[in-house]
Amino acid sequence: MPRAAALGVAGALSTKPGALSARLWTLPSARLLVLIGCTAAAILAFLPPSGSGDHLNYAAYGRMVTLGLSPYTHGAVDLPGDPIADAVEEPWREEPSVYGPVATAVQAMASWIGGDSLRLTIFVLALFNAAAFIATGLLIDRFTRDDPTRRLRAALLWTANPLLLYQLVAGMHVDTLAIACMVAALLARSRPTGSGVLLGLGVAIKVNAGLVALGPAWELRRRPARLALMAACALAVVVIGYALVGPEAIAPMTRTSKSISHASFWKLVQGWLQSIVGTGSAYRGEIQIGSLLVLALLAWSLLRLASRSRQPGLPRTPTPSNEAPVVAAGLMVAYVFATPYVLPWYDGLALGLLALVAASAVDGFVVAHLLVLSLAYLPARVEGQPEDLDWLREVVRPQLAWALLALTVALVVWAWRTAKRERLPSASVQRGEL
Repeated sequence: MPRAAALGVAGALSTKPGALSARLWTLPSARLLVLIGCTAAAILAFLPPSGSGDHLNYAAYGRMVTLGLSPYTHGAVDLPGDPIADAVEEPWREEPSVYGPVATAVQAMASWIGGDSLRLTIFVLALFNAAAFIATGLLIDRFTRDDPTRRLRAALLWTANPLLLYQLVAGMHVDTLAIACMVAALLARSRPTGSGVLLGLGVAIKVNAGLVALGPAWELRRRPARLALMAACALAVVVIGYALVGPEAIAPMTRTSKSISHASFWKLVQGWLQSIVGTGSAYRGEIQIGSLLVLALLAWSLLRLASRSRQPGLPRTPTPSNEAPVVAAGLMVAYVFATPYVLPWYDGLALGLLALVAASAVDGFVVAHLLVLSLAYLPARVEGQPEDLDWLREVVRPQLAWALLALTVALVVWAWRTAKRERLPSASVQRGEL
């Protein structure tokens, strides 16, 4: 299901808006696609989660809060015999939460409503998650309503994208809540206080969403008073949230930042280093430095392209400038391609931001990235998988790391060559595309 649908979406996306219009004329209207996507998300909230076992961890973390334990210092193993914690799968039973205080608050609310019922707790979490996905889709649709082509493209990238429906809604990942906050923050940036609060909420759900804040910061670099107000509001939300849960919430995040996911091309780099130098080290520090260099190269290449683009940029926005969504999208695309620890649902934030900017071949690169990751983590769990499907994890997943490496190199080469062809000294990021 995910593969065929993704190929259809990728084929419809084009670098040139004229070509995009020609290919989309046979598709349903944007309004119908948004309706279909929102309906699908609502239905999925009533079905059992699929793909990974993360939802069981969410339920356990919320359960710990209601029982007076900190999910940042305890794992499910610390609640033996508990009907919620016992459902958490290996190898995550000893793992504390790596999510921010707002995510923990949502999980605690679901646990408070669900009580001893795992099914009801998961259902409440699913309702929160589906509502966030639908709200994001409606915000994007409203933002692009003045341009039928961009509105249809936005629906394909987000609301009616079957890969995202599978990963974010059926998979019930907390990333959906962070994406909703960040998209809303970008669209509300004419009100620095509200936008700052939304940015803070997004960071207090998942800290890596904080890259989005650099978009509004760049846009407001010549308006220090508004920038200071927005930053103060965002910082206040984050500081208050972490003050409430305690400093122990920071340690799990720093540990996770050094991890390398099995499908990441950095796993290949780790293997090369171990074969050359020796297996006595995981080389996590060296890989972290390398990933930051790749991120910087990708971000620079994409934003260099945006600054030289001839395309008119974005539809009407709440502010005179369109720099914030362009910069935020460029940074987030660079992040998901460069980070050593990446999972399919991480691409959701990149696609949500791309739906706010002009069409380009980057759309196809990110959809392909999501497709490869979806195939690599089908399913994204360890326990309960039949032995005759172990080849998916042991054989297919490592090979798909090569596909991710090829996509990353191709994205840099494409951005560099396209920017060179479209060199316009007077252009600005405000008129850019990604």
